[in-house]
Amino acid sequence: MQVDFYHLTLQPLDRVLPRIAERVVGGGGRLLVVAESGEQRAALDRLLWTYAPESFLPHAQAAGDETDAVQPILISAEPNAANAARNVAIADGVWREDALGFDRAFHFFDDERIVEARAAWRALGDRDGVDRRYWKQNDEGRWEQAA
Repeated sequence: MQVDFYHLTLQPLDRVLPRIAERVVGGGGRLLVVAESGEQRAALDRLLWTYAPESFLPHAQAAGDETDAVQPILISAEPNAANAARNVAIADGVWREDALGFDRAFHFFDDERIVEARAAWRALGDRDGVDRRYWKQNDEGRWEQAA
């Protein structure tokens, strides 16, 4: 299982998450996007419709019914993959141990959540079968693997 830590410094989540989602869905995968706040989930829902005029990312907020299962991208408060996603994006910066049940986790955090992200990084260091990667942006805004 791979955990990618994305430290958001130059670009905010609304610039980074859609690109990750495009890659996952474009590769035939499904994505679960997790955020506890209803306000943030609504903002993510709007973002995935409007982030680029030439793009379309099929998605929905979790409704708790059979429609969740058909969504390539499902936005939820809980890391429960009702859409059978094997990829999870933690959009609110709060690490959840349930993310380890996926094949790949994208943990997005900014400077406000860096202490918690460092604690999660350390805690995952001793876990068998967990491959951690830390990504940061260089001065040009490109992502570089730093660890």
